[in-house]
Amino acid sequence: MLLTRASEYALLALDIIVKSDIPIGSEQLAKELNISKSFLAKILQNLTRAGILVSHRGAQGGYTIGKDTQDITIYDIINAAEGKSIAVFDCLSQACPNGIVGTCSISPFLARFQFKIDNYLKNITLKELFNG
Repeated sequence: MLLTRASEYALLALDIIVKSDIPIGSEQLAKELNISKSFLAKILQNLTRAGILVSHRGAQGGYTIGKDTQDITIYDIINAAEGKSIAVFDCLSQACPNGIVGTCSISPFLARFQFKIDNYLKNITLKELFNG
């Protein structure tokens, strides 16, 4: 499935982080979003590794946005949050239930559909998402 809870939580956390003038810790974010701190911490680490967030250590530490929101796409966020490339259909990956990746009769349609989804997500920035 395209959007898991990891992607959803990443977008919700980013909404809060972008609107803050100070670093926000994972504990505060988890409490505000009413989600598991450990699960959110893994997502935030993935976003940090991707350069979407910057982690600040210390008593006043937490997370801030790592790039201009105009330079971060929804595609980037989802890939970072999930830790892998997104796929709308399992059969486009190596998890084809028939074991015949790319050779079944619907494979061309699914590949075109995936291409359109990817392009759509690559053309929506974090700035656009939060500014309507």
